[in-house]
Amino acid sequence: MQIQQALALYSQLEGKSESAALDVELMLCSLLGKPRSYFFTWPEKELPQTIAAQLEVMIQRRSNGEPVAHILGTRGFWEFDLEVSPYTLIPRPDTEVLVEQVLALDLPSSARVADLGTGTGAIALALAWERPEWEIVASDYVAEAVALAKRNRDKLKLHNVSLLQGSWFEPHSGRYDLIVSNPPYIDPNDPHLLQGDVRFEPLSALIADKKGMADIELIGDQARDFLCEGGFLLFEHGYDQGENCRALLNGLGYEKVETLRDYGNNERVTLGQWIKC
Repeated sequence: MQIQQALALYSQLEGKSESAALDVELMLCSLLGKPRSYFFTWPEKELPQTIAAQLEVMIQRRSNGEPVAHILGTRGFWEFDLEVSPYTLIPRPDTEVLVEQVLALDLPSSARVADLGTGTGAIALALAWERPEWEIVASDYVAEAVALAKRNRDKLKLHNVSLLQGSWFEPHSGRYDLIVSNPPYIDPNDPHLLQGDVRFEPLSALIADKKGMADIELIGDQARDFLCEGGFLLFEHGYDQGENCRALLNGLGYEKVETLRDYGNNERVTLGQWIKC
């Protein structure tokens, strides 16, 4: 099988994936250890039989709905690739909006930062990548997620990130200049839970009671006991939850409350500053 023939196998995914051609290209990149440009330079190059067989298995897995990130075992985020697993959410580009906003804040040069529900470690590691002088403490309730985040941290050699296991603020102590989180925020009755990649992601990282607001409310409330004076809270939420999130933080006494939009122009990240201590 030639490379150009392998790439044409995307037709098997049409109607099953919105990015069929890209899916096949990414799979072949992973198998060959080559960039996508290689395919267009050597379209007639013959693939080893073992590679062709592995590609066909991957395409079948994708045809069954399995996320490409799970098939490859990695997903790109920020400036690096992260190991992923079924124990955590797959990092998504819109979460980079939160990282970008954090980097734009006026924070101490040696800020102390907490990342709640870190999953793969995506947010914590992106901040550590950009701000090596910060002290970042990331936590997750799921032991397998903590182990995964540690592997990602160690691979990237980001030594300013500590990993703890526990529910939300349970394993944390002291105060932080910044608290960030991408908590569960989907209504348990949302029909989108039966569609796409989320079918293969852990429900515990996706859904929350009170129409998706339960964990956000807990974080907003308890963060006040862990923020330094003038510290910031930022969290990701659903596209239709911005108004409720602003009302929550304003009602809890936060100041400078605002909501930021993601790359699809949806309200996605809400922040507030805690002045009282």
